[in-house]
Parts: sequence; structure tokens; C-alpha cells
Amino acid sequence: FHNAETLDMALGCSTNSMLHLPAIAHECGIELSLDHANEISRRTPNLCHLAPAGDTYIEDLDRAGGVYAVMKELTKKDLLDTSLMTVTGRTVAENLEGVEDLDPEIIRPIDRPYSPYGGIAVLKGSLAPDGCVVKQSAVAEEMMVHTGPARVFDSEDEAIQAIYQGQIRPGDVVVIRYEGPKGGPGMREMLNPTSAIAGMGLDKSVALITDGRFSGATRGASIGHVSPEAALGGPIAFVEEGDTIAIDIPNCKIDVLVDPAVLEERKAKWVCPEPRVQTGYLRRYAKQVTSAARGAVLE
Repeated sequence: FHNAETLDMALGCSTNSMLHLPAIAHECGIELSLDHANEISRRTPNLCHLAPAGDTYIEDLDRAGGVYAVMKELTKKDLLDTSLMTVTGRTVAENLEGVEDLDPEIIRPIDRPYSPYGGIAVLKGSLAPDGCVVKQSAVAEEMMVHTGPARVFDSEDEAIQAIYQGQIRPGDVVVIRYEGPKGGPGMREMLNPTSAIAGMGLDKSVALITDGRFSGATRGASIGHVSPEAALGGPIAFVEEGDTIAIDIPNCKIDVLVDPAVLEERKAKWVCPEPRVQTGYLRRYAKQVTSAARGAVLE
């Protein structure tokens, strides 16, 4: 898991990896904390800027030597355990023999990275006590630290409608809730609102926060997997229109700037909405699924 997370950080990452890796670890009987991601990110340089973080693509990565070439660069600072056996029947070190970086502009040399830290950051704070995930390698510099008013929506569809109707303004923080593992149910991929924000030219001035998920194609300050999710009574459920939200990606913090006593009052009055799916497998899934912070595994 260390090697997988390190490679993911170097490549620029998909936020989905912060679901897949904890879930796979759980099946192996290992609990993989999201906090581990920040530890690895701090020491792993970002070597690739694949779209949408940059203007290069998977075929360019392949031409430059592929994943093996990225791994080879990482071994130059002993960031991978090369003694591990692989499905080829050979160790990582043996697989990397003779591998070269064929294009240092596609795969940056490890002493000339795009950034000294990895592609993913896990943020924590009063809005996400158990954590949330952002692809920091695709966030504009001006959005790495951002404070703005919350624009609150209880579904992806409501948010998209507001974005297309021009209701979102520069500086806003769009909050989409009840789209998590339990609230969705199923944590559907939400590329539409992120694409809409970018399409409206707001990706460098508007943040998006959700208990749902995106994919590797997100760009801008798109922060997902907020845990605990709204359907579990997490703080995101108690955010109201106009509340100030503070995002500090370099320091891995995310807070709703509301007096804790006020949040407790809101919590006392909160009633969880009825599940969107009342029958069948998804109804059962919603009852058994855990938080995104644990990989949305079933109990």
C-alpha cells in the first residue's frame, strides 16, 4: 500500500484512490487511515501533470516510459520498497532494470518536480472531522487558501441547475450534500458540477465541497469525501446558506466558521431526510455502508 500511494502521489492522483486503497486494505484486514496520505504526500514529489492538471495525457505518459519510468524516478530517493515481489514473479527492482525516463517534460526528474509534495491532500477541521480529499495538484494557486460564503444544495442536480442559471458568484463555496455513500446512496461520480463550474470560468474563484466523490478528471478546488457525511449527521448537514467556510489546503484544514454552540443547536433540530431509495439492494447498501473515510466498505 505504501508503494501504491507513493506512485499515486507522484502521478498527480485521482481522489478515488482515497476510496479504493482503504477499501482494499480493509479486505486484507488492515485499517488504512486517511492521515497516512498526508504523510506520504509530504515526502513524495509530484512528477506528472496529466490532464486536467496539465496538458499531457495517458498516451504521453506511455510514450515517456509509462508508470515504470515514474517508479524508476522514485527509486532515486528510495521512496519505493523495491524488494517486494510482484505478479510478474520478479521483484520491483528487477522489473525496473533498464527503465529510463524518455521525456523529462512529461515525467519530471525527481530533482525537478512540479511540486515537492504529492497530488492529494486530506483536509480536516470543523466541517470534516474525519477528513475530506482534494486533488491539490489540479488546484489553481489562488484557490489553495480560500474563504467564502456557503451556497448550500441537498443534491447534485440542484447545484448544477444553480450553476447554469448563473446563481454562483466568484468567491462562493458550493456545498453539495446527501451525495455520500449512505446519502446517495452509492456515492455517484459528480463530474457535472465540477465541469459546469470550470465551463462558467469559475474554477479559479469558486470552491466546491461535497460528501460525494469526483474522479481523476476534476480540476479546481473540488473537495470531496467529506466525512462524516450529511446522512450520518456530520457537520456538513448543519451548514446554512451564507455560512463562512475557510479552506487552507497547504495546512490541510477546512472549517465552517460558525460558533460550535450554534452548530449544536442546528444539530438538535436536524432531521435526516428520507432515503432516496426505499427498496432493493441500494436500500440495504445504505443501511450497511460506512463512511468514505473508511473506504465506504460494508459492515
